[in-house]
Amino acid sequence: MRKTILLLMFVSFSFSLSAQTLEVASPGNIVQLSFYIRDGVPYYSIKRFGREVIKPSRMGFILKDMQSLDKDFRITSSARNHFDETWTQPWGEKKDIRNNYNELTVKLERPSGTPSKMNITFRLYDDGLGFRYEIPEQEGLKKFEVMDELTEFAFTDDHMAWWIGAFWPNRYEYLYRHTPLSKADTVQTPFTMETSDGLFISMHEAALMDYPSMALKRTESFTYKAELYPWSDGTRVKAEVSLKTPWRTMQLSDDAGGLITSYLILNLNEPNKLGDVSWVQPGKYVGIWWAMHLGYYTWNPGPKHGATTENTRRYIDFASKYGFRGVLVEGWNLGWDGDWVKNGDQFNFSTPYPDYDFKGLADYAKQKGVYLIGHNETGGAIMNYERQLTDAFSLYEKLGIKAIKTGYVNWGRSIKRIDEEGNAQLEWHHGQYTVRHYQKVVEEAAKHHIMVDVHEPIKDTGLRRTFPNMMSREGARGEEYDAWGSEGGNPPEHTTILPFTRLLSGPMDFTPGIFALTFKDRPANRVNTTLARQLAHYVTIYSPLHMAADMIENYEANPKPFKFIQDVPTDWQDTRVLNASIGNYLTIVRQDRNSRDWYLGSITDEQGRILEAPLGFLEAGEKYVAEIYCDGQNADWRTNPYDIEITEMLVDNSMTLSLRLAAGGGEAIRFRPATEEDVKRLK
Repeated sequence: MRKTILLLMFVSFSFSLSAQTLEVASPGNIVQLSFYIRDGVPYYSIKRFGREVIKPSRMGFILKDMQSLDKDFRITSSARNHFDETWTQPWGEKKDIRNNYNELTVKLERPSGTPSKMNITFRLYDDGLGFRYEIPEQEGLKKFEVMDELTEFAFTDDHMAWWIGAFWPNRYEYLYRHTPLSKADTVQTPFTMETSDGLFISMHEAALMDYPSMALKRTESFTYKAELYPWSDGTRVKAEVSLKTPWRTMQLSDDAGGLITSYLILNLNEPNKLGDVSWVQPGKYVGIWWAMHLGYYTWNPGPKHGATTENTRRYIDFASKYGFRGVLVEGWNLGWDGDWVKNGDQFNFSTPYPDYDFKGLADYAKQKGVYLIGHNETGGAIMNYERQLTDAFSLYEKLGIKAIKTGYVNWGRSIKRIDEEGNAQLEWHHGQYTVRHYQKVVEEAAKHHIMVDVHEPIKDTGLRRTFPNMMSREGARGEEYDAWGSEGGNPPEHTTILPFTRLLSGPMDFTPGIFALTFKDRPANRVNTTLARQLAHYVTIYSPLHMAADMIENYEANPKPFKFIQDVPTDWQDTRVLNASIGNYLTIVRQDRNSRDWYLGSITDEQGRILEAPLGFLEAGEKYVAEIYCDGQNADWRTNPYDIEITEMLVDNSMTLSLRLAAGGGEAIRFRPATEEDVKRLK
């Protein structure tokens, strides 16, 4: 049932600058915010249950060649709203989401200068808050540039934090560090921390459009400020007439699992703008990909070229036989010869290599009930890609290609832009110029009913609510690092950190499901998990487009564990967290949106554990069959990663299962309603 309540109240102020204070609380009076003007400067502070979370923190902007929006303000008016509705995701980790907040909009003005007006809107939820700035249209304001955003986050103590650095060359693809706030420098968001008294905080942003990505820079021991990725000329934001920033967000929870089941980021985005999105269909896919990372195939043409007609037909046949929706093919199009990272402007996104029958394979896939996923690697040459977007996407639509995987492999400040004078400029991967590009691709894809999976992306900020064809992203160290990473791959704790950091921003195309965990010709690398853990990742790592990433022959050689990958859906009715400790362990259960089945995924770090899983989420009075894929008694990620036990048992919602997780291990369970035959067989 959908319900909306709107209450408006306008207040005018005429008293002195130093006395202007406004307060607003979340609907349950859990989170409280104070906004005030001190000596003409805007500040805010945050409390939770009356206890300070953010000390008084400055707000405002520094502008170029005009008076900055940083002082001499007074509050001219304010408006308060209460909003409460339940909306339905077309796909997602939870079908129905409640959006319940109290809102305060403050209008500020100073006596002189252009611009003279600035508005700030705060939305307070029981699980956190968001706020955004608006520089409204006003007399004398045309083109203007922001040189700095002054937003501060003055934390109350030296909390322990999980973080990766900003402005590092390899984008978001680093292992997370765990240090006090005072030991971090400039960090990417989501930026997650835990206070000494057990409060979990995650800082991020929502609805990032036509604005640079926000990092957080430490300015004092544990005070941070917004640090925007700049243009090549040092400007942070280029705007015309008016400006509305993304939401600056803070999620708050008494337990780590509450961060995962907070939908604050999504709620701060606008509703679906695409209308009928029945053509957006979650699902699983396979692809010609992992063998390239292992060196068995190449992206470029030659004797080991992976993207051949014959090879692709094998993958199409496999997908059709085992119920996969899509087949990803990388290296099919012209441009992979030579150093494609440096020469991304040579990519052609409509012309295949001679050994790849593009149209014939697309037709063959349709006959088999699957579709090709068109890989578009750009090498960061986005102007070349934009010139071809409309023609390429029109071709894909005609051929029945329903999804694309884009790529932007480059390093640091290496996105090439040709300016109005014809000069080449190098832009940051996450600056306003590139953010605009990512949005352009998503919107152009929507015109052709194409879903998008972005690798080397701009971070997710919940825009999938507004543009539901924006399905999944990479944006962290994925499975491929196990094939060639210099540290020997991702350590077991890596995927016990991601759900509380990167995945708080949105779905991740981690590419799990590797069955051949060790490599004879690469003894320094391996997949640092047990086999059961690879299955559990399909539940603990959320993505509406999940890849079965291994080579298909490895799945056919292991049909029993492969059955879980076949069964597990990627679209959910509900999500719940049963156990959570960042960097240590995680247990998640999710209910299939299209059946009464539930799925459990549980993982641990390098330490073996026994975790309890109460089954109260199951329907009362019903018997279920638990199809259990667990670590064997001798399993260990280093010494015996393949030891797996697959069993069945009858369960109901009064029971608690004991999950025995080996070091680096995991457990995956499918719960399906029991038939009479099941009850007789398993009693």
